[in-house]
Amino acid sequence: MSDTVLTQLAELPTLSVGELRGRWRSLYGTEPPASCKSQYLIRRLAWRIQELAYGGLSESAQATLKQVADEDAATARTPSSRKREMNLPVAGTRLVRTWNGQRHEVLVARDGFDFRGCRYRSLSAVAKAITGSHRSGPAFFGLKASGRETE
Repeated sequence: MSDTVLTQLAELPTLSVGELRGRWRSLYGTEPPASCKSQYLIRRLAWRIQELAYGGLSESAQATLKQVADEDAATARTPSSRKREMNLPVAGTRLVRTWNGQRHEVLVARDGFDFRGCRYRSLSAVAKAITGSHRSGPAFFGLKASGRETE
């Protein structure tokens, strides 16, 4: 293997899928997933190389991730919230839509949607603020199929 972390990371995109799979075996000690594309292998190997060189996540970060995962798992168990959130993107996602020649950006938050400095409870409310009429927010932003959402 190469000497420095940067050298190892720079080398990854030049390797064949077979070489990436071999590198996976040496770094993880397991077989790589069977249907992985090279870009996935490169990202995971880059993480592993840095993890081995610099250490993994801190205990604090691991605890935070566990807490978020537990909260999400608890929310996913309630049928009404699962139905409501089925087609919605995760918090931090930026949705972009052009309407009447104007670009509109919405930031998905854990408890709503931020649009032009205001918090909205639903995407449909954002779509109404943009268009002036009631529309399905998920359809308006392309998160579910609808042939009626045209400019």
